[in-house]
Amino acid sequence: MKTRLFPLVALGAVVLLPPAAVQAQPPSSAKTVEFDSPSVGRKMKYSIVLPEKYEQSTDRYPVLYLLHGLSSAYTQWPRQGVPQNARAYDLIVVMADGGNSWYVNWAQSDGGQKNNWEDAIVKDLVGHVDATYRTIAKREGRAINGLSMGGHGALMLGLRHPDLFCSIGSHSGAIHYVRGIADRLRSGQELQARGGRGGPGRVDPNIRIEGFNTQEERTPKGKIFLTADQADAHDPFKLVVKVPREKLPHMYFDCGTEDGLLRYSVEFAKLLTDNKIPFTFAESPGGHDAAYWTREVALSMAVQYGIMQRNLAAARRTAAGGTGGD
Repeated sequence: MKTRLFPLVALGAVVLLPPAAVQAQPPSSAKTVEFDSPSVGRKMKYSIVLPEKYEQSTDRYPVLYLLHGLSSAYTQWPRQGVPQNARAYDLIVVMADGGNSWYVNWAQSDGGQKNNWEDAIVKDLVGHVDATYRTIAKREGRAINGLSMGGHGALMLGLRHPDLFCSIGSHSGAIHYVRGIADRLRSGQELQARGGRGGPGRVDPNIRIEGFNTQEERTPKGKIFLTADQADAHDPFKLVVKVPREKLPHMYFDCGTEDGLLRYSVEFAKLLTDNKIPFTFAESPGGHDAAYWTREVALSMAVQYGIMQRNLAAARRTAAGGTGGD
């Protein structure tokens, strides 16, 4: 039995399709795109799903960005039903790659590396997508979501750049990770880079990014933060109470009841409730695994698409001289 809490949210006339209904539709394909990312000094790749009528239309579409978890890659999401789920919506879905970076601009990079991974997403990737495809290139037409490490990344990036995204989300988010680093730095402990699972030589044959295929290659060399204050500036718990209320994106996040990270999502929900910040939170049976994420991304996509449509409608009303929404 699922337990779901949806406080302070209204989706209007948007229909939330159940996962089974979405996944029963014919599969759609994801295209792999290579682009230059100056922020990390290399060519990177992403997967993209375009609306079925994209080539036959001149319309512009909202964009949902998805961030993968630790030791995974942009190739994770197509294996979890994202292309099939996307068919239900007039929506572009971009599945990004951030290596094992935690989606942060690293404070210190060694070995001649460039590790500005936050910029790689919010500047290089978003800029390339907007320049290449017919996107709605404004806040009302963008959402970002992620799982585990990517759940931290999506909330963190969305709260650090509320001008870019109207909806931000997290599945099984490791949203406590940066707080733990800040605590260790304050106590004077040495930090160790956290690489991916499976050993440094493990290669994902699906990644196919030159020099960026093994877990060792995908783990930045250097230090993610040098001070506790730097870590605090990337902590969702601290960021969310500092963003002006009128600029806050809508937040969607969930976690499985058998997931060891659930307590952090519950803590985050309490912080938002105590501060009267609107959000959508869900917990339901499941662990920290692909089966849970495959099931839940169908729902989060529906919610975030609905939030973007609501914001776009409000922007149209404002442009026409009416009153705005979010």
